[in-house]
Amino acid sequence: MSETSKAPSESAVDQNVYKIFPNDLNSKYTVFGGLVMSLCDRTALIVAERHSGAPCVTAAVDSLHFVGPARAGDTLIIRAAANRSWRSSMEIGVHVAAENSYTGESRHVVSAYLTFVALSDDGTPQPVPPIAPETDAEKRRFKDAGQRRQQRIRDRKHKSK
Repeated sequence: MSETSKAPSESAVDQNVYKIFPNDLNSKYTVFGGLVMSLCDRTALIVAERHSGAPCVTAAVDSLHFVGPARAGDTLIIRAAANRSWRSSMEIGVHVAAENSYTGESRHVVSAYLTFVALSDDGTPQPVPPIAPETDAEKRRFKDAGQRRQQRIRDRKHKSK
């Protein structure tokens, strides 16, 4: 795998669209959280595989915050981008909005951070390209991803005691 840096925009998913139908709802007529989690994971996987150029697996879901409900008739708009990469892993940030297709109103419903590992043909982790943030927002996400990784490492050490 080439060590040539890639900008987050090279692998980002700008708009994965999912229309909510009645079979996507729970008993309170809001979208199933598990459905949104699955859409986040699938969209983040696309980013990870685009960035690495290799098959990837989900290694961790660092956080997934539901900040508001999505309802019948809404359209989910999922955006995802690589925040930072390390040797064989990448943090992918995901943002989900619920859009009213009739009015154009959009509400933030979920934010998530997922970690993926790129795999070689024999199933072992393989190196991934470094991230080269370009915009101020990408630079902030790059820095914040490093802090989240340090926290994940501390948490893992604490759990192994």
